[in-house]
Amino acid sequence: MLLALTGSSCSGKTTLAFSVSDRLERLAVHDFDEVGVPEGADRRWRQRMTEMWVRRALKYQDRGVDLLLTGQSPLGEVLAAPSAPLMDGIAVCLVDVSDEVRRSRLTTRDAGRWDAPAVDAFLGWAAWHREHARDPRHRPDVVVDDSWPPMAWHRWTGWTADDQRWRTHLLDTTDRLVAESADQVEQWVTQQRDALRAGRLTLSRGWSDLTVA
Repeated sequence: MLLALTGSSCSGKTTLAFSVSDRLERLAVHDFDEVGVPEGADRRWRQRMTEMWVRRALKYQDRGVDLLLTGQSPLGEVLAAPSAPLMDGIAVCLVDVSDEVRRSRLTTRDAGRWDAPAVDAFLGWAAWHREHARDPRHRPDVVVDDSWPPMAWHRWTGWTADDQRWRTHLLDTTDRLVAESADQVEQWVTQQRDALRAGRLTLSRGWSDLTVA
């Protein structure tokens, strides 16, 4: 299955993912950007690469291995990736942090790299992620407009927040020790795997064919 840790920059996604890599069996851990980020990378690039990672997850799936992927692709982009319905299961966790902490991390981790408008853009992207996680009807244009043509947005753009398939787990790392947040990620991965095996995972194979009243 594909387990995605998503969210805006500096929430701790990659640190947490690699912190649990040795704790869980048959789990591959990758960072979305490890293949390189070209100059001027935009939403079309992100969506195209999301499909690439879904295809890599399918290769792992064929070997009985799950993929824990860290990146910034929200649930809507993952579900719209052309190959997404071929996954046995999909689960997404939004790793978030307060604006104050994110701003501090952006200005200290990459000192001088981001000017004030760039930092504000990261904060705005984080705010959008939060609302998108709650309701698929919140500003879908942010990912849908001028998107990569193969994306299948129709799979979810008619859903509401009450649709059981629209589920993003929230992990807020504000004021948490890394070890504590890593424990939460490990627990979340285990729960999603158990739900898939028990037939309770709402985004198990066939999710895109269902009609929910």
